[in-house]
Amino acid sequence: MAGIEVEIPEEGDLSGIGASIGLYDEESATAEAEGFYPGIVVKSDGYVPIGEDLLGGGDPYFINIREAQPCAIYRIYHDSASDNDYDPEQAIEKVLNSYEELGTLSS
Repeated sequence: MAGIEVEIPEEGDLSGIGASIGLYDEESATAEAEGFYPGIVVKSDGYVPIGEDLLGGGDPYFINIREAQPCAIYRIYHDSASDNDYDPEQAIEKVLNSYEELGTLSS
């Protein structure tokens, strides 16, 4: 699904703000996890980047590989997860209950 753009309306987003996600290819996901915040700090908690914020806010989207499959999609705020002492309650919002929902939303 790399390169696909997904629109999630406000009413479909569990956080209530809506999302426009550009799904990463493997190279982009690796770059986010190893070279940019919040990926650098949240990967130790099991979060793997799956997509970028196409609306320009800079808050990427993740799954958590420690969850049972199919796992949820999360938005992680880059300005709230910029060091290892980040507060998950402030930095992380669930967007979808399952990554499988992306298939029904792709444009």
